[in-house]
Amino acid sequence: MMNTNAIAKQPLAMEVDSKSGLARSVLDVGAKTWFAVTAMGQWIFVVYVLAYYAPLILGGGFQALGETSLPGGYVPGETVGNLAVVMHLFLAAIIIGGGPLQLIPQIRSRFPVFHHWLGRLYILTVVTTSVAGLYMVWTRGVLGGELMKIAISTDAVLIITFAAIAIYHAISRNIRMHRRWALRLFMVASGVWFYRIGLMGWVFSTGGVGVNFETFSGPFLNFWAFGQYLLPLVLLECYLRAKDSANKHAKLAMGGSLFVLAGVTAFCIFAAVMGLWLPKF
Repeated sequence: MMNTNAIAKQPLAMEVDSKSGLARSVLDVGAKTWFAVTAMGQWIFVVYVLAYYAPLILGGGFQALGETSLPGGYVPGETVGNLAVVMHLFLAAIIIGGGPLQLIPQIRSRFPVFHHWLGRLYILTVVTTSVAGLYMVWTRGVLGGELMKIAISTDAVLIITFAAIAIYHAISRNIRMHRRWALRLFMVASGVWFYRIGLMGWVFSTGGVGVNFETFSGPFLNFWAFGQYLLPLVLLECYLRAKDSANKHAKLAMGGSLFVLAGVTAFCIFAAVMGLWLPKF
């Protein structure tokens, strides 16, 4: 005998599945949109670093660092310190340029050998750059004073810690956890980029409220010193929780938020290009 109750329930089940599928799609497309915007912005930053700093250093050596806006960029007689600055600059270009490549699924699946070797280089580079950054901050100072020193040092410790955890899960063949810690590493390792686009986006949209450009201090800079990597981490955790959740409303809300964040990120990138990077040429 035909089960009429089961037949009656089928349309409702199909409707629920359809809504759940829509929520997953919105979250997935939102995440891909934000990532695409971010990757493009990071590659623009890499082009800027190589096009601006490489000719200066190749043409004038360490002394050319004194012509830049880097705090304590060149100190006469400090070969190790000057080398640390150069390493920090060009290794940062590898980090910012290579990070997005590690997160593209098509590259992971089609070019696994490239993915594995780039991953090793990325880990080595982020750790080396973090150590060099710590040396620079505590021996040469940094714009923003003691608070910025603490913020940068905290970011460096997080980078080294997340890199170690990501390696541990890769060795243990726990790919799911490895990828999640790689995402966290990407967020904290991108702090130097988030700082620049966030600052310029704030300046363009508010005129620089909370920023004293003469002393490079103020409420916004105090907040953004830590927000440059903690805020992206929080947003990532919200995304991961929404992805794991069976609640379609959570997925839709996070997916919609990611579309908005993609727009905000694009605006901040534009502000950085126009107000910070292009004027150097």
